[in-house]
Amino acid sequence: MARELDEKDFAILRKLAPEYSGILCPESGHEFHSILPPVSNHIAVNEEDFAKRVARLSDEDWRYLADQIFAGREDLGCMPEEDIETIIVRIRQAVSEEAAERVERLYHLSGCGLL
Repeated sequence: MARELDEKDFAILRKLAPEYSGILCPESGHEFHSILPPVSNHIAVNEEDFAKRVARLSDEDWRYLADQIFAGREDLGCMPEEDIETIIVRIRQAVSEEAAERVERLYHLSGCGLL
């Protein structure tokens, strides 16, 4: 589900990619509609870089992102599995085991075309 990013979203995006000032996805030229996928797929240079970037986020940021994922506003379906694993670890630490398991199930269901 496409969404327009708000100021809270942009604040998180600035933490993840302070060197990136645009709102357009570098590959498609379209505006970002999620936070984590463009950082994973277009801004981070590899999975280690992605892990360093997401480590900058606070527990509050992760609770917000988990809520966005559960509401279908943060789409993780196009992200590589190694970055999803990083996200699951961070959500487990910042939010809860239950939230991490839920994100993992949602990711796998979206990959199977069930969502």
